[in-house]
Amino acid sequence: MVWPAQSPDLNPMKHTWGYLKRRLAEHEHLEQQYYQHPPNGMEQLWERIEVDWNKVPASVCQGLIESMSRRIEAVLKAKGGYTKY
Repeated sequence: MVWPAQSPDLNPMKHTWGYLKRRLAEHEHLEQQYYQHPPNGMEQLWERIEVDWNKVPASVCQGLIESMSRRIEAVLKAKGGYTKY
């Protein structure tokens, strides 16, 4: 297989960071004191990222692994172009 250069569709970390970004955005709606206010700097932002990173369910990672063959097929079909992933 010719590997498309810089294909984010084939990068499971891109999808993992996307999941984490959505989780962090959800904190705006939580009532927990830790997340009631936006982070007051980079250090606090990284602390929040670390907390949520450690909570990424194994099922999310497993789903990314299991979807790899579908993502490869989609990238090949699109000849390296845009896919739904």
